[in-house]
Amino acid sequence: MKFILKLILNAVAVLVLAEILPGAAVSNYLSALIVAIVLAILNAIVKPILVILTLPVTIVTLGLFLLVINAAIILLADYFITGFSVRGWFWALIFSVLLSVFQSILHSILAKDKS
Repeated sequence: MKFILKLILNAVAVLVLAEILPGAAVSNYLSALIVAIVLAILNAIVKPILVILTLPVTIVTLGLFLLVINAAIILLADYFITGFSVRGWFWALIFSVLLSVFQSILHSILAKDKS
């Protein structure tokens, strides 16, 4: 149940970011939910592989290369989902950073409500 609630909160965050950022667009609510699901799958499967493959670069850049990996994950989601679009690397980077901030805020609110 908690996983479904987190997916819904992530879909809401995707919708809010698509309204705020001019470089990102989501066509409808169902597309936002699909984006949340695909991002969860990509973060669970593809991101660990990319982190391991780029570990030397990540260490040299003191972890900042992880932002590039997050942007690549957003662009992969853009490629797979027709109702979601991001204009380029810059907007994907901004989208990923703001999505992380929104997820952190929403999940901390969720954790406070549980206790």
